[in-house]
Amino acid sequence: MFGKATITAAVAAIFVPTIAFADGGTVSGAAGGAATGAIVGGPVGAAVGGVAGAALGTIMDPPAPEVREVVVQQEVPSVQVQKEIVVGQPLPETVVLRPVPGYTQYTYAVVNNQRVIVDPGTRQVIQIVN
Repeated sequence: MFGKATITAAVAAIFVPTIAFADGGTVSGAAGGAATGAIVGGPVGAAVGGVAGAALGTIMDPPAPEVREVVVQQEVPSVQVQKEIVVGQPLPETVVLRPVPGYTQYTYAVVNNQRVIVDPGTRQVIQIVN
C-alpha cells in the first residue's frame, strides 16, 4: 500500500513541524502533531503525529528570571527527602508545593536546601534555582 520511502517521508514530516509546537505544552503538541500527521499520512499519520507531539510537548522552557527572583525571596524551611532532586523528575507527594506569588502556572518548594520551581499539575521539577 505505502512504500518505505513514503512512510519515512511521512514520519520525518511529522517530527519537524511538531517540534515547533512543543513550546505550547502537551495539548498543542498533541494537536499539532495529529494535525500534521493527518495531512501527511491520513488517520495513521494523525495517530503517530499526536503521540509524537504530546511527547515533545511535555518539555517545558525555564521560567522567566522574574519567577526565579520571587522564589528566591520567599522564606520557607527546607524539607529533606532521600532521593536526588532532578529537573524533569516529579517531587515526592510528601513535599508541599507552594504557589509562586503572581505566577499561577508555577509552584515551588525548598527541598534538600535547594529551591526548585515545579509544574503544579505534574509535580515535575522545572528548574533548580540555587
